[in-house]
Amino acid sequence: MKKEVGSHLSRKLIKRRKELDLINQKLLSLLNQRLRISLEIGKVKKEMGKKIYDAEREKEILDRLKRKNRGPLKEKGLEEIFATIMKVCRQSQIHTYRPSKPKDLR
Repeated sequence: MKKEVGSHLSRKLIKRRKELDLINQKLLSLLNQRLRISLEIGKVKKEMGKKIYDAEREKEILDRLKRKNRGPLKEKGLEEIFATIMKVCRQSQIHTYRPSKPKDLR
């Protein structure tokens, strides 16, 4: 009997892990899509002479997400996750669109 219960739990664990693997793949795809759009925005900002970092915009994004969040993700976790996502996108924009330095002509 114990072996049957263990086997059932093992199958359940494997099934749930496969579900998480699928979700992780979807998240990865969405994160890459978000980064591509963020890089396009960085290009426009550079062309407009605007700074990459916009604290007000990031605050608006976090505030909107907090209002829409129905859990079980806690507000602190939401802030940490999205602050990290925005930081990575911002760093990619800066790295991609930073002003180029003049080359040494020696």
